[in-house]
Amino acid sequence: MTPPAVDLRLLVPELVVTATAVAVMLAGLFLPAGRQHLLRWLAAVGTLAALGTTLTAGADPTPAFAGMYVRDALTRVIQATALLAVLLAQWLSGEYVERTGLEAGEYYALMLVAALGAMLMAASSDLIMLFLGLETLSIPLYVLAAFARTDLRSQEAGLKYFLLGAFGTAFFLYGIALLFGATGSTGYRALAEHARTPAVIFQAGLALLTIGLAFKAAVVPFHFWAPDVYEGAPLPATAYMSVIAKVGAFAAFLRVYVVALAAQAGEWSTLLAAISVLTMIVGNVAALRQTSIKRLLAYSSIAHAGFILTGVVAGTPSGASAVAFYLLAYTFMTLGAFAVVLMLHRRGEEADQIADLTGVAWRAPALGGAMALFMVSLAGLPPTAGFLAKFYVFTAALDAGQIGVVVTGVLTSVVSAYYYLRVAYTMFTGQPHEDVGFAGGRWVTAALVTASAGVVVLGIFPGRVISFVQQVGQAMR
Repeated sequence: MTPPAVDLRLLVPELVVTATAVAVMLAGLFLPAGRQHLLRWLAAVGTLAALGTTLTAGADPTPAFAGMYVRDALTRVIQATALLAVLLAQWLSGEYVERTGLEAGEYYALMLVAALGAMLMAASSDLIMLFLGLETLSIPLYVLAAFARTDLRSQEAGLKYFLLGAFGTAFFLYGIALLFGATGSTGYRALAEHARTPAVIFQAGLALLTIGLAFKAAVVPFHFWAPDVYEGAPLPATAYMSVIAKVGAFAAFLRVYVVALAAQAGEWSTLLAAISVLTMIVGNVAALRQTSIKRLLAYSSIAHAGFILTGVVAGTPSGASAVAFYLLAYTFMTLGAFAVVLMLHRRGEEADQIADLTGVAWRAPALGGAMALFMVSLAGLPPTAGFLAKFYVFTAALDAGQIGVVVTGVLTSVVSAYYYLRVAYTMFTGQPHEDVGFAGGRWVTAALVTASAGVVVLGIFPGRVISFVQQVGQAMR
């Protein structure tokens, strides 16, 4: 048997991320406590190098490495989003990691490995590669959730995430086993060919595979882990996992449904449409009663998973492009909101209650304005990135005949405006709490400015970015 050809040039972005993670981990062992901030620079430089190689690399729709890996337009766009997310998350984490005494080398290495997992999921053309990417993404996030080892809430969050994540992985693996039994292969092409005459075992395998991906994306009814984990994990870890897990999970949804099973969209779109509707309703309604900003953003993350899923439900190239744009906009909106919270502290601890934001805008108008911008964008109001993101996914779903999904999305967006604007309103009313102070630094400020610029540019001048993400749809036609 002739071994498959191996061209490592296709893997340059992944290899750069891997090398950076190893370098950060090793450097952390030798740098003294007062010089650990250099690890932030090392991680950022490596991430920028990987982002540069991703953007300059060409797209080739031909699968490589025995048909398991493909560097096409979808890979390029999603990997760029994942690397942008980890870069902003590194900037957000710096002062927090130093202030709380967390192990910087391990922390940044875990962030990079999780990004590597999302990148592999985006490039997968085989279920085995998808599983490897999923676990490479998940395991570092379990550790990051429990990274504040002296905090009981963090320990609880890590344990819950690990146990429920293992449960979701079991479904995912059993689904792969059934699909292999039905098709005799784990490649996406085999799925597409066999789906034309589906057997019961094939349908069962696809259902179990969907459960595993739905858990990672935190869609209803597989969302129950998210609020507790988000609340207990360290604040910058919560910010990062809320974005990177979505990027990896929806890359997989696009690969399996919109790419491999596009011809059978009429058969699976009804199920995903029901999940999308349920997720939008539950996520937005549950967020109305939250008093913790971390729990509110957790339910916000669930609701946005439902919005993003409408693009997958469309099952069209335009839907795939809309999902890619939404993931990029969601990265800026969510990390920006967390950046504002990270710039505050309550007696040296996280200021993670909505009440802690009372009157903050009078002491820091720029901070209040930035939070108002992110809340307006998350609510989907013009002229922000959130408005265009929802417009594109709803338009794609409407063109595919998913009228009920779009109506639900519009109505739940109206509901979401209440709790998002309540956060902004809190920052501009009342007297600031005396025990709430400012904890930001240059790096968090840089992340906040970048996220704000991203929300504004994507909302007002989206032309170049739309051309970039439209590569995804054009490659699928």
